[in-house]
Amino acid sequence: MILADTILKEYRVTEKAAILSANLNQYTFEVAPSANRIEVARAVAKVFNVEVTKVNILNKKPKVKTDRSRRGRPGTKGGHKKAIVTLKEGDKIELV
Repeated sequence: MILADTILKEYRVTEKAAILSANLNQYTFEVAPSANRIEVARAVAKVFNVEVTKVNILNKKPKVKTDRSRRGRPGTKGGHKKAIVTLKEGDKIELV
């Protein structure tokens, strides 16, 4: 069994995430690369005591950028896996 602490890395605080949480009751998390929808839903339900209705997962691929400190050789900016979690109407996640 995978622990919820290892699945959920952090809450994504962006302008788009704030609009989603205010209007559509959707919350955005950065999750472990090996996590799937079921594991993310169970982790959010366990940590925040809410009922999850839907989970959308997006994989952001790493970007290749030129590194000026290494004479223009290409390097990569890290990718990550993001989950947008929709909660049951009436449930909320209070983040301080």
